[in-house]
Amino acid sequence: MSASERPLWETLEHSVRGVNKQVNQDWYVAEGSGADGDPLILAVADGHGSAVHARSHIGARCAIDLFAAQTRTFAELARSEGPDGAHSLSWLMNYARNELPRQLVAAWQESVLAHWDRHPETVDPAAEPPRKGQKLLLYGATLVGAVLTPRMFAAWQLGDGELTVIDADGAIALPLAPVEADLGDETESLCSRQAWKMIRVHWAPVVARDRTPRLIALSTDGLSKSFASDEGFTQFMTGLDQRLSKDGGSDDVRGALPGWLAEAARYSGDDTTLVAARRPGPDAADHSPAAERRRSDA
Repeated sequence: MSASERPLWETLEHSVRGVNKQVNQDWYVAEGSGADGDPLILAVADGHGSAVHARSHIGARCAIDLFAAQTRTFAELARSEGPDGAHSLSWLMNYARNELPRQLVAAWQESVLAHWDRHPETVDPAAEPPRKGQKLLLYGATLVGAVLTPRMFAAWQLGDGELTVIDADGAIALPLAPVEADLGDETESLCSRQAWKMIRVHWAPVVARDRTPRLIALSTDGLSKSFASDEGFTQFMTGLDQRLSKDGGSDDVRGALPGWLAEAARYSGDDTTLVAARRPGPDAADHSPAAERRRSDA
């Protein structure tokens, strides 16, 4: 395959229902090539799953559908021109940090409340009707999402889960990790009051294609909780990057991924989902012995 025929990004994705869970509360999307007019969109959502959040699997699906729609619109803004010409990177950054979170949370609330109106629970007619906040609580979910175009890489997170980025030089980072870990099972959520203010945002202009990340991975917390330490999780992601970088690695990983996630779900007891995109090509990592010798000789 020539360089011109090689896809800009290769994606892989899988989700596993947690042990003893009746319904998988996770939803995900992995679509697009990252080309102009075809943005790479990745996202995972995790419904809370408890009795208080009885419709959270629906809330998670709404989050994914709406995130994909919102980021397609955002990507179109990045490539189109306004009345004064092309939108600047500073304008796009402000949109990513402020407008998109507001619009996403508002659209999610409108969507799940409309679902309630279509499918209200049977209640005692004499009882007080549920308030808006109580309805939203039923659909509570977390979200991690990213979009990449030729101009920008942006990502958003509300609640738990991980965005893992491995850059062109092999350095690994979790740019949306919270400053302080959530206590117990409490987490920020789309059903939280003023949820849009809680969304963490990662923004990175694209200065050159070969300097964009070589691996972007998004996962629900069922994966990270399956490891005894944060180091175990980062080692897993580093190993994923190395396996994908080998010849035939994408096919090997796709074949092995369901088993890896099933094992993680067995340890964490939680639904476990991973979506990832790898930038293939000669500028991707080469971990062959010959390449290592070349580095040592340089």
